Amino acid sequence: MTAVLELAPLTEAERTQRRTQIEQVLQAALTDLAAAPPPPGARGPGRPPILPALLLWTGLLVCVLHGFSSYLDLWRVLTGLGLWHFPRVAISDQALYARLTRDGTGPLERLLAHLSRLLADRLAPWTSPDLAPFATAVSALDETTLDQVARLLPALRGLPAGAAALLPGKLAGLFDLRRQPWARVEYQPDAQQNEKVAARSMIAGLAAGSLILADLGYFGFAWFDDLTAAGRWWVARLRAKTSYTLIHPLYHCGDTLEAIVWLGAHRADRAQHAVRLVQFRHGGTLYRYVTNVLDPTVLPMAEVARLYARRWDIELSATRICR
Repeated sequence: MTAVLELAPLTEAERTQRRTQIEQVLQAALTDLAAAPPPPGARGPGRPPILPALLLWTGLLVCVLHGFSSYLDLWRVLTGLGLWHFPRVAISDQALYARLTRDGTGPLERLLAHLSRLLADRLAPWTSPDLAPFATAVSALDETTLDQVARLLPALRGLPAGAAALLPGKLAGLFDLRRQPWARVEYQPDAQQNEKVAARSMIAGLAAGSLILADLGYFGFAWFDDLTAAGRWWVARLRAKTSYTLIHPLYHCGDTLEAIVWLGAHRADRAQHAVRLVQFRHGGTLYRYVTNVLDPTVLPMAEVARLYARRWDIELSATRICR
């Protein structure tokens, strides 16, 4: 997510339509959760809270959706306007602030997890089964510093040059390329932290047989070996000046090469698992990729390049969110 893509801004009518669609999903999620019986022991002694947790946190999401900028706006929606068909609640603004502080982020995280599952079910009919059909899932992994995000947000575009760089930290994202939703997004407070530090936790929930696409920031022999040992597939560009040892050539003609290799020229620093090197020239540029999919009939050379190019879906998704 390091590049900034420009798309035409949405019209006000398009923005209104998009907000309406998102609110419909939120309403369905709230209805489903409200109908589900509470887990055993979820309610402690005493009377039920005046403001149900589901209503509180869904209201917060709606306020974010409409661009409200303070908790006071949330209080006005819940107590004055009422959220959708739900009755208004009698609660002071200070009681609302105290409730948000006391509850922490746990309820919101659970609501967002439920929304993710709901969206996954709704998007299932529109998945792309022809995208790497040998894999159980196809995901793009990337990070972006928050100064890059600031260039996409209309409210921050007017900052003086260099001011956006003062925004701390970065975001790590895992994107489902078949269904096109975000599978996971995490804030990393250290903008200088190496991408591979958080990578393992980002993909912790991916099933064996999943395919992961990531840029050169994630290039590393140990990272590749860990993915292979865990039964996950991966495709990456070959970093310049990376040494390798040829095991078996599969095809070689001019600049076009396909071969099984060891990453690393010396046994002491060599990767544990063999990989497949794919190399070809197009438009004067030499492209080189490595993957642990060793069988070219499973993932042909042309598909390696097309598949790796789908990493840009994560950029397009981030840009659409910020429009």
